[in-house]
Amino acid sequence: MKATGIVRRIDELGRVVIPKEIRRTLRIREGDPLEIFVDREGGVILRKYSPIGELGDFAKEYAESIHQSVGHIAAICDRDTVIAVSGAGKRELMDRPVNEAIEQLMHDRTRVCASAKAGEDLLPVTADDDGGRYTAQIVIPIISAGDPIGAVLLLSREEGAEFGQAEIKVCETAAGFMGKQMEN
Repeated sequence: MKATGIVRRIDELGRVVIPKEIRRTLRIREGDPLEIFVDREGGVILRKYSPIGELGDFAKEYAESIHQSVGHIAAICDRDTVIAVSGAGKRELMDRPVNEAIEQLMHDRTRVCASAKAGEDLLPVTADDDGGRYTAQIVIPIISAGDPIGAVLLLSREEGAEFGQAEIKVCETAAGFMGKQMEN
């Protein structure tokens, strides 16, 4: 564990305030669920909870299935991080924080299908993405119990690539299925 030098007292209701700097760094927002762990030395560890993260292996298999079906890069993310990737983009996407534009899209429950060939602007996928890595993209939010919990992404680097209704339906089906899995 890394010490921050910040000390906080517990109030009469057993609450402790997580400093703003730490919340900002870890991208913890008001209302975000946190998991609580206790280590062997008696330390308390708080970790941002990702409901879709529980489906990590399942998400990897689903991303692989999508990639095999359509032949493009398939990725699945929770609200903060890319948790599964299949295809050529694994190294640059896996475990990277998603870009704020993708976060906002999930929050707004907005779907995107864009292509550089059609002159449309593509969203940067990760926080360190400049937006120029891909030529086409689909982003479909995963909704579970009415809340956005992640997204399914289909990405292409092929020159002149455009996605059609078949690829959109594949991503919608994946997002719908994953959302239902979280409700069970």
